[in-house]
Amino acid sequence: MSQQTESESRKLLGRLRDALADHGEGQERLDRITALIAGSMDTHVCSIYLFRDADTLELCATEGLNPAAVHQTRMRLGEGLVGRVAKTGQLVNSANAPQERGFRFMPETGEEIFTSFLGVPIQRLGETLGVLVVQSKNAREFSDDEIYALEVVAMVLAEMTELGAFMGVGEGMTARHTHQVLIRGVTGQEGAAEGQVYLHEPRVVVTNPIADDPHAELGRLHIALDKLRLSVDDMMTRVSAGEKEQMEVLEAYRMFANSRGWMRRMEEDIARGLSAEAAVEKEQSAARARMGKVPDPYLRERLHDLDDLSNRLLRILTGQGRETGAEMPENPILVARNIGPAELLDYGRSLKGVVLEEGSVGSHAAVVARALAIPLVINAKRVTTEALNGDAILVDGDQGLVHLRPEDAVANAFRDKIAMQAQALQRYASIRDKPARTLCGTEISLYMNAGLMADLPSLEGSGALGVGLFRTELQFLVRNKMPRRAELASIYAGVLDAAKGKRVTFRTLDIGSDKVLPYMKPTEEPNPALGWRAIRVGLHKPGVMRMQLQALIRAANGRPLTVMFPFIAQQEEFVTARDHLLRELERERSLDHVMPSSVEIGAMLETPSLAFAPRSFFEMTDFLSIGGNDLKQFFFAADRENERVRRRYDTLNVSFMGMIEHVVARCAETGTDLSFCGEDAGRPVEAICLAAMGLRSLSMRPASVGPVKHLLRQVDLGHLKTVIDSARQQGAQTVRPAVLAYLAKTI
Repeated sequence: MSQQTESESRKLLGRLRDALADHGEGQERLDRITALIAGSMDTHVCSIYLFRDADTLELCATEGLNPAAVHQTRMRLGEGLVGRVAKTGQLVNSANAPQERGFRFMPETGEEIFTSFLGVPIQRLGETLGVLVVQSKNAREFSDDEIYALEVVAMVLAEMTELGAFMGVGEGMTARHTHQVLIRGVTGQEGAAEGQVYLHEPRVVVTNPIADDPHAELGRLHIALDKLRLSVDDMMTRVSAGEKEQMEVLEAYRMFANSRGWMRRMEEDIARGLSAEAAVEKEQSAARARMGKVPDPYLRERLHDLDDLSNRLLRILTGQGRETGAEMPENPILVARNIGPAELLDYGRSLKGVVLEEGSVGSHAAVVARALAIPLVINAKRVTTEALNGDAILVDGDQGLVHLRPEDAVANAFRDKIAMQAQALQRYASIRDKPARTLCGTEISLYMNAGLMADLPSLEGSGALGVGLFRTELQFLVRNKMPRRAELASIYAGVLDAAKGKRVTFRTLDIGSDKVLPYMKPTEEPNPALGWRAIRVGLHKPGVMRMQLQALIRAANGRPLTVMFPFIAQQEEFVTARDHLLRELERERSLDHVMPSSVEIGAMLETPSLAFAPRSFFEMTDFLSIGGNDLKQFFFAADRENERVRRRYDTLNVSFMGMIEHVVARCAETGTDLSFCGEDAGRPVEAICLAAMGLRSLSMRPASVGPVKHLLRQVDLGHLKTVIDSARQQGAQTVRPAVLAYLAKTI
């Protein structure tokens, strides 16, 4: 690239900066910019299209097209060449635009006389804000230098749009971060909360995208890169040799920090006229744009590493550290792209809710959010780019919705919902100490799920009879190395102490699938949910299982011990796991350690195969707990992590109800205690139907005990079973409508 070209690029950016510095409304600025770009690039047309809403682009300024078309011409995402650029995030460079695939002629613009077309996305950190277009009458493809110059200008426009430089008339130019935004995500944990945004990692704002002195900017970049490399080297010296996974991540950081290609691209951006910060962010935006298009999980992870490294470099350049001085608001709602379980636990119960741009319903963060009993919405796209510290925010974990900066009408309706929930909780408090006895006299045992010591105070207040599921994996997930036996024994003893004699069912380590230990090498599998997980890991690594079983035995210290093995798919797995526990009991006895006063050994029924295990299995196990979440996804062949299919199945589907009835009957034959554990146990309508099918024990999150008990005390299970059987006989696909109609008449 010639020095003259570089000089012309800097001149263009210098003029652009002057145009942005001039006083005037947003429309005036945009009009000046389009005229400036068309003149500098010697094109007949320059146009700026910005998003009016998530699916619609609007022509907001033009030099060369019909001025009357401004704010009148609109197109859908993907429509025409402009819509194609916006949808794909890729430029279009054509010498004969009318012949291009997907071209759409807009007669009101007068563009029929222009043949050549170059459109580039206006992007910031992977988010497309609009499209910048130049056109000419003569048929030609634009050169690499011209493309580069337009991309640099588009990047500056994105920064200035972020900073509110184009506020004014037109929907496409409303001030960012000031208007109401509704974001549809996925329910990670139910509940509703109102509060203020607290960003886990505040966004770096580049206020000086254009620079006069490229040599000074190059010097700043090189100094910042040296600091970055030193910080990575320092982190590597502090990681012990045994922490292989962390070392691999830091090795990737060091590789990127020393990448000549990365540095060369940023140096070229600075030569074009960008500041050091803007050059870093331009490359970061390109990496984020690529991230969403890369199918390979390893390459995606490496792009995440580059993204994180770019953030570190930006913080060094701008002096905007992670600690920005922003105080945690009174009712904080944590907003983050993603977050680890240990980091989330550090915030603890001070949070009113959590919103994540990424994540999954079975992720570590979701498990911790459930343990903390705070609403969680995951897959909330764009939330980290839309939200600012202190913004008003409403989190509807029941519907998976997030309202940023809500209007008064929305906020008032939401507050009414929270008030109604609070009133319901007061009603439930009045029956806390009463049994969950139905009108027909059947008593249902209600237990709570837990995974942290922090959960145990909820036991007494919830009215639960004990802990039906204590998830032991959380103690492994929140550490950077394998916990010691003595640590685990102390934790488990504390759980039993806090339970004050109430029954606690400890589920052994359930890892794999979406729960990967930070210090255990992940295994790439085509379908992790059906792969190396839970009891399969335990039996493959018997040393870890033995250590945990010893800790549980020692924690009991003369008290009853109840142990449950997860994800048992066939009898031999349970037999082997049970033998491990029996051997450890014998070993502890030989060491003269205090033995549990009694031991119950059970299994989780999470696969349809176990429902058809031999009778000897049901006779051997002391109890069974149906793991509804996994059982449903395997029964319906519908991945619960996949939003496109996970809502297709219904717990009250007649086939699934038949499966429950089958398991209940088999346990009745052998006198095996049976419970149901999962989200459906805590949903009142589903809970009463499970009780009607013969289940007498349900385990759920603490907040669900009251609502479930309230409804159970108002129904006659015999009458409800008649309604269910009638719907099945009539060929209904699901008994839900019949059950709801019955409840509407009787309650």
